[in-house]
Amino acid sequence: MAPAYDGSPVDGSVYTDVTDLAHRSPGWLDGLVTAWSDYGLALFAILMVLAWWRARRAGTPQVVTALAVPLITVLAFGADALLKSLVREDRPCQTLRVPTLEACPAPGDWSFPSNHAALAAAAAVALLFVSWRLGAVALLAAVLMAASRVWVGVHYPHDVLAGFLVGAAVAGVAAWTVRRNQDAWAGRLKHGPLRPLLAGT
Repeated sequence: MAPAYDGSPVDGSVYTDVTDLAHRSPGWLDGLVTAWSDYGLALFAILMVLAWWRARRAGTPQVVTALAVPLITVLAFGADALLKSLVREDRPCQTLRVPTLEACPAPGDWSFPSNHAALAAAAAVALLFVSWRLGAVALLAAVLMAASRVWVGVHYPHDVLAGFLVGAAVAGVAAWTVRRNQDAWAGRLKHGPLRPLLAGT
């Protein structure tokens, strides 16, 4: 088996600067960032439900795209996880052995690209195809999620950047495809078992 990849030469110094700043920051700020890093993905689920509800109430075929957002997000996660298994980069907290706000994941829990960043970016980009307002909120939240993963010490900056790009790219292509065909799919699905979810279309 090939040895794990050491990503520290890429931006390890930036990573240590961020983790040092985190340890010099007020406890309340570190607590907020840590909580967001751990539980912030729940916000994207809430935004998905809200996007679906608004599209459903409006009676638009766009509800099909709204229903596809969770599936698109899972698809992006799968692409990110595949890339992670191919690159096999050790976590920075394992390589550089610096104190971090969050417990360092076990060896074999690879770092590149960031799953959190990919999930957040995918959800945000897919939501943009349903609602610009909700998508903009999600996009800001996705940037904050990516940054938080470096702040708590579990990812290099290039990990979260790559995860963000993977999630955004996969979601952009998938959501565009769904949006392009949403009228036809709405017509087909409203006669099937998903009809209650498409009410109003």
